[in-house]
Amino acid sequence: MPDLDALLTAIRRCRVCVEAPRGKPLPHEPRPVLRASATARLAVCGQAPGTRVHQSGTPFTDPSGDRLRDWMGVTQEEFYDDRRVAIVPMGFCFPGHDAKGGDLPPRRECAERWHSNLFAALPKVELILAVGAHAHAFHLGAARGKTLQETMLAWRAHLDAGRRPRIFPLPHPSWRNNAWLKKNLWFGEALLPVLRREVRDVL
Repeated sequence: MPDLDALLTAIRRCRVCVEAPRGKPLPHEPRPVLRASATARLAVCGQAPGTRVHQSGTPFTDPSGDRLRDWMGVTQEEFYDDRRVAIVPMGFCFPGHDAKGGDLPPRRECAERWHSNLFAALPKVELILAVGAHAHAFHLGAARGKTLQETMLAWRAHLDAGRRPRIFPLPHPSWRNNAWLKKNLWFGEALLPVLRREVRDVL
């Protein structure tokens, strides 16, 4: 099993997206943001830090984080207890902005270089919350739906698919998904009670 402390040290020093990038280099200094321990039983796997998280160095210190914690039914203290909760985004650094001012997709270098060994070093993880389309693609693979709607309508099938760790897909908690949430009231009525129960069981 890979040495987790050594991996975390190497990830936090990583500069591959500047020095050997896939495509354009990262437009600012890297600041990898993640949390993990060998005892964590829950992994929250989102997309990539935004500008606030890039500045704070702490994941989900933004309105999306507030919404995600509400969905999960956890306090900030529980969420940031890395003895129980690992936070492993698809991209560890803020990827920069696109021409319209939105966040770019997570850098591909992170998952390609680090994720297999990192998850191998988290042997206690029982449940992965795959948050957003990029996390769905990585953690669900070919089982992912062609659209967010397809993936989310099959959430229970993904959760009960017999994988270890189990995968619980979620939409990204960004305001950009407000319209989707309003159209899909079953998310709050049927999914969130199960999510909160599953999270509580592993914590």
